[in-house]
Amino acid sequence: MTGIAAAPAIVELAGVEKTYRSGRVAFRALSGVDLSIAAGEMVAITGPSGSGKTTIINLIAGIDRPTAGTVTVHGSRLDQMTEEQLAVWRGHTIGIVFQFFQLMPTLTAVENATLPLDLARFGPVRERKAVASRHLATVGLGDRGDRLPLELSGGEQQRVAIARAMACGPPILLGDEPTGNLDTALARDMFELLKGLNGNGTTVVYVTHDQALAGLASRIVSVRDGLIVGDTGR
Repeated sequence: MTGIAAAPAIVELAGVEKTYRSGRVAFRALSGVDLSIAAGEMVAITGPSGSGKTTIINLIAGIDRPTAGTVTVHGSRLDQMTEEQLAVWRGHTIGIVFQFFQLMPTLTAVENATLPLDLARFGPVRERKAVASRHLATVGLGDRGDRLPLELSGGEQQRVAIARAMACGPPILLGDEPTGNLDTALARDMFELLKGLNGNGTTVVYVTHDQALAGLASRIVSVRDGLIVGDTGR
């Protein structure tokens, strides 16, 4: 009997351990994690502070390297790549949205949204600004492109951050507490944007300590003491 084939994994962590060292002090953040995420999924990673959830996001993004085990994302073994290779790969594969927005304060909204395109030298300069403007319009900020971050509300700044993260059309969007600085209503608006991106085929993986926001994902991965202790919705 032949069943329907599952979507291929776009993220695969196998036997992953991560230990951070500071002098003689070592802290084990992950203690042997196996995690497979299919292309097109929307996954929330939840757990208490210090559980290892942000480390998982950083490994998927190639920001951190595993102490042991393998990390394969979009067909590439990240643990085998040089920093230079990772930088190029990340620019085309991963979009990241942070809790504190991390916008450049002296650049306008459209200039912030253009940054990844500039770094990747993605097409002619004029085209880059047009692409960034389209992304701003998608997140509801088509008329705010000339504003500096200080002239925008927190919710608007996070929308700019999402437009920036999606600049190069990456197949994977990662969020590290992406709504941590927003009130409940704005947080839900933000997740509607993420769901829209996911509905168009982007794989979305985000960290949150908020169980209500985790529940908006189709799958919840629970992490505690460096181990996955729950995986619901598969």
